[in-house]
Amino acid sequence: MKSIYDLDIEELEEYFLSNDDKKFHADQLFSWLYQKKTNNLSDMTNIKKETRDKLQNEFTFNNLEIVKVEKDIDVSKYLFKLNDREHIEAVLMRHDYGNSICISSQVGCNMGCKFCESGRRKKVRNLTTSEMVLQVLGVEENLQEKITHVVIMGIGEPFDNYDNVIRFVKIINSPKGLQIGSRHITISTCGIIPKIEEFMNFPYQVNLAISLHAPNNNLRNKLMPINKVYSIDNLIKILKKYIEKTNRRLTFEYILLDGINDTKECALELASLIKGMNAYVNLIPYNNTDNLGFNRSKTIQIMRFYDILKKNKINVTIRREFGTKISAACGQLRSKEESI
Repeated sequence: MKSIYDLDIEELEEYFLSNDDKKFHADQLFSWLYQKKTNNLSDMTNIKKETRDKLQNEFTFNNLEIVKVEKDIDVSKYLFKLNDREHIEAVLMRHDYGNSICISSQVGCNMGCKFCESGRRKKVRNLTTSEMVLQVLGVEENLQEKITHVVIMGIGEPFDNYDNVIRFVKIINSPKGLQIGSRHITISTCGIIPKIEEFMNFPYQVNLAISLHAPNNNLRNKLMPINKVYSIDNLIKILKKYIEKTNRRLTFEYILLDGINDTKECALELASLIKGMNAYVNLIPYNNTDNLGFNRSKTIQIMRFYDILKKNKINVTIRREFGTKISAACGQLRSKEESI
């Protein structure tokens, strides 16, 4: 049975109209689900009982089960159990500008990035739209505070689950849904070019982040197998087209790995690669994990890399570190729970 949280507002309107019911029930139902935050149909007294009974028979209204929460300063990591007993993660980060959540889009991941705990565990399946929505709602309920920013950068490759991710964005952005502004939503991709081309026609002003992590094909091929399909040259070409068409600024994510991609030469090559683009680089100190054999760059190397980019007039930030005392690496808490 389909979850009610799988439907965006237009799909709900179509559902009611196809059942010879009133279109405005979609607004009422969305208000109960996303603004009043209740999934109890008996509370929805402005919807007639006959309609509520039909909804109860045709949709599920269940939440996701939170099985574990690990906490550190300004960060909480949530482990969810799905109906098929698979596990996914979401991370809540407190910033001075609001509460940001990083959600998962798949169970496992097929991209196979060598430094990523999620990539070590192969893709089991895509998450449904509802399973993404319910990560946000579940954390909000646990926190008893509003989520203001959403990043789709957890377990999985979002553009490998494109349609469900786009529907998720529509639901959380809707003024009748969770009312999270487009510019407060970021989708991260390792660089699936056909989906980037499709995304540049998406009318919402959603942010795009590119997991780059290397400045040349030789190194990126070793770290990220996707580069053998969509090379850096072709990726940069399509990203320039994306910027020109959308007039949106890109983020390049760059995890710094000790002695691998954190050298002076890599910094200079990265600066040359993206110079002149409406973009900035988010340098990410690596969260060590037991299974992969990579190490976090030393602070002096991180600062040297940062300084080289700055001197070459590249907009660059160093991501604030969260969760160094918890299972911070993406997919790490899931792996611990499932002992694989």
